Amino acid sequence: MTAVEVSYTEDGPADAPVVVLSNSLGATRGMWDPQVPALAERYRVVTYDTRGHGASPSPAGPYGLDDLVDDLVALLDRLGARRAHVVGLSLGGMTALRLAAREPDRVDRLVAMATSAKPDPQGFLDRAAAVRADGTASIAPAVVARWLTPQYAAGHPELVARLEGMVAAADDEGYALCAEVVAAVDLRADLGRITAPTLVVSGAEDPALPPPHQQAIVDGIAGAALVSVSPGAHLPNLEQPLEVTGALLGHLDAAGEHA
Repeated sequence: MTAVEVSYTEDGPADAPVVVLSNSLGATRGMWDPQVPALAERYRVVTYDTRGHGASPSPAGPYGLDDLVDDLVALLDRLGARRAHVVGLSLGGMTALRLAAREPDRVDRLVAMATSAKPDPQGFLDRAAAVRADGTASIAPAVVARWLTPQYAAGHPELVARLEGMVAAADDEGYALCAEVVAAVDLRADLGRITAPTLVVSGAEDPALPPPHQQAIVDGIAGAALVSVSPGAHLPNLEQPLEVTGALLGHLDAAGEHA
């Protein structure tokens, strides 16, 4: 598999340090909208749609996690960015962790949010089968129910509707192929090779990848720090945007202090 040209958006000063934000399975770069304005005040912020999602291509499969990493490396090359801060959530976090282990010279600071080094594969294989049978719209309500806590979802029906539309708009086969990527992920041996200063963000009420998954990442990466967000489910950056954005800025801004 060769790298595909993913669709991306840039915000912020062109000469600032680059921060790349990588999306969750089923989401698009729009999931990062609450974080972009504050980050773009001092960073060149790049959001992109993982292959199979949003406006990016959905090439024929199968895909492996390294294919998604290759797409990200190709994007950094297109941007002329030798190094970048890399922030990823869920599938995006797996991509970020693998990049940091495989090509440490490309990653300055790393943030892995609501993700796992070794997810339980069956649920993701089931989801791939479901979308191949009935399309992404059939699973959208169940997926989004894991993204926000029930109380927050009840109070924000317009956000729930937007997120369900995001999932339903994902390419059926692209989503299925990316779900199979998640099912096959095992980064446990990679964690000890990650040298980038790492922040791990956990949604305390995340039913998709609960906090023990994030704790295992913290335990595996020397010097990694953990921030637990509560209430917060699988997309804590949407439910607690101020807290998550503040944690991101605190971690990324420390790069300048150590430069």
